[in-house]
Amino acid sequence: MNKLFFFIVMLMLRSSLLFTQVSITSEGTPPDNSAMLDVKSTDKGFLPPRMTRTQIEAILNPADGLIVYNNTDGKFYAYVASLYSWKEIMYGPGIITPACGSSITKNHVAGNVAPVDKTVTYGTIKDIPGETSKCWITTNLGASHQATAVDDATEASAGWYWQFNRKQGYMHNGTTVIPSWTITSINENSNWLAANDPCTIELGSNWRLPTQTEWTNVDASGGWTDWSGPWNSGLKLHAAGFLFPESGFLGSRGAIGVYWSNSQYNNSNGYYLAFADGNCSVYQGYPKATGSAIRCLRE
Repeated sequence: MNKLFFFIVMLMLRSSLLFTQVSITSEGTPPDNSAMLDVKSTDKGFLPPRMTRTQIEAILNPADGLIVYNNTDGKFYAYVASLYSWKEIMYGPGIITPACGSSITKNHVAGNVAPVDKTVTYGTIKDIPGETSKCWITTNLGASHQATAVDDATEASAGWYWQFNRKQGYMHNGTTVIPSWTITSINENSNWLAANDPCTIELGSNWRLPTQTEWTNVDASGGWTDWSGPWNSGLKLHAAGFLFPESGFLGSRGAIGVYWSNSQYNNSNGYYLAFADGNCSVYQGYPKATGSAIRCLRE
């Protein structure tokens, strides 16, 4: 009889808990009187379900007001039953930029900037000699990971290639360039415009390509005389090669590093950082239609 009474009491207590307010916190404080669920933290965030667009569309009978994060386009959506549709939750203009040294994850979507769909986590670093106030990514834009050596010739480490003042990126798998190569010459009087800057478009409004002066500063302050300098720096720059302007053919991956600045030299040529096993400098006269790797920075 006593066991039966104890079981009934515990069942009643368990049932009452199902209808009470809930507080999730590390300090054990009760929930606010107005909240059914009260989550408190000073060092962690709330993470909603994350799905691809296809997975979101496959949800059966979504509840009115259901919220998910679409990791295909990096946006939040809420289901509106009266419209039988998922509606984008619009972002406001405010931006909180993570501290330099934190990693940032970006979902690149194939289109007129990224050549293929890819999710990439970029490391960031500051205090680079010559430009100590800048924050840099530690891999090439579009690279799956940091290179394993200065002469790493893999596509995954190289990332993507861009022509000067063009936002379309190209991937080269060693055999084929993606998308098809169409621009074989560029003749225009312009630096790299912010509207065409892949760093800005893919990473956010605070990010951009380095200027010719910034590359010169890190080259000089780092004492870079050959490819050991950029590789042994915090940037871990490596020989990602380039794409020939006439054809888009891959050249010298694993042997030469060529990185664009956003500064033009003249109508047909731009400034660039280049290095190999016997030299390293910022040069002028690089044809704008050449495809080169890029690094991104922010103030």
